[in-house]
Amino acid sequence: MAIKSVSIRIEAEMLEKLGFVADYEGRSINSHILVLIRENIKAFEREHGAIDGDIRPDVNVKPGRKG
Repeated sequence: MAIKSVSIRIEAEMLEKLGFVADYEGRSINSHILVLIRENIKAFEREHGAIDGDIRPDVNVKPGRKG
């Protein structure tokens, strides 16, 4: 599985709040964003049907550590 990086622009206060929520959930900000993306894809597919591809948004895929 290829892992890609994405940069986003986000207001400082929003990033702080996102960090608060992620910490509350016991996740890093990156992991929390991945959870939100998976939930959004699942909701879309429930309403509109499956999107072609091998990655299933209902499976928590965590990339291995680089090393």
